[in-house]
Amino acid sequence: MDEKTIREKLRTYITRELIRDAGYLLTDTEGIVTGGLMDSFALAEFAVYVEQEFGVYIPDADLTVAKMNTLDQMVARVMQDSK
Repeated sequence: MDEKTIREKLRTYITRELIRDAGYLLTDTEGIVTGGLMDSFALAEFAVYVEQEFGVYIPDADLTVAKMNTLDQMVARVMQDSK
């Protein structure tokens, strides 16, 4: 799956299911966790979605604000294991 497709699927999932505002214009570099849009529980839900949708397991050690705060970081993490 290409990066653009992964990015759009993640953006849609985050805005619809986690932020619960489908009209929210989430940017690639916006602090999703630090900006208060997601919390640690939402990160766990995100990890489950990634595993189901892309077959990529993200270990708990990677589900941190430092590693998963922006859409760019999330896309990069999924791309890392989806090749």
